[in-house]
Amino acid sequence: MKLSILALLLTFSSVATTFAQKMTAEEKVKYVKAITERADKIVVNLGINEPKKSEKVRNIIRDQYSNLNDIYAARDLTVKDIKEKNKDNKVERDSAIAKENRIVETSLNKLHKKYISKLSAHLTTDQVDLVKNGMTYNVLPITYKAYQEEVLTLTEDQKKQILVWLTEAREHAMDAESSDKKHAWFGKYKGRINNYLSAAGYDLKKEGIEWEKRRKAKAQSNNPNQ
Repeated sequence: MKLSILALLLTFSSVATTFAQKMTAEEKVKYVKAITERADKIVVNLGINEPKKSEKVRNIIRDQYSNLNDIYAARDLTVKDIKEKNKDNKVERDSAIAKENRIVETSLNKLHKKYISKLSAHLTTDQVDLVKNGMTYNVLPITYKAYQEEVLTLTEDQKKQILVWLTEAREHAMDAESSDKKHAWFGKYKGRINNYLSAAGYDLKKEGIEWEKRRKAKAQSNNPNQ
């Protein structure tokens, strides 16, 4: 499925991170400013009317970005050290890196659960979902809407399954270290969804062509002079 709108959104830069190196004081100030601004943009959409509560939630989101960065920065340093120590032993090197990746995955899972718990202490379920969407460029709602617009005959069960998989993708993407990695998680699950729909008898290439025709017709009707 070609989702041009989604592709455009995913070109936005991810939160600034510094991997495999120590930040200078100046870099640290710039980094904190960047992730604070990113968190502010997410909080603006939550409809919080209490300034203190808004600031509290903003800080929780900001700190999550910082904590994620710390995990990935430490991983990069460890992987660099592993590669240097095992230059001539590929088996040992790959084994050690795989072990480090498992450690990182465990750390990310623990951090994820704590983060959601902190958010849930101050926000409704719908607001937490908005935070998750904000951290992942709103890919879930955009993609879910696109599938329904492209394949007009989706059943309610199929829509439900698509949403389940996109939600699972979002949980992973939230913890990813860059926009590309976030995109990759959704790409992985979109592949699963496409296989699921193909197995159900849908010709996604044909559906995509027809969807494009409908989009062009709609655009032309909205701009008859063009």
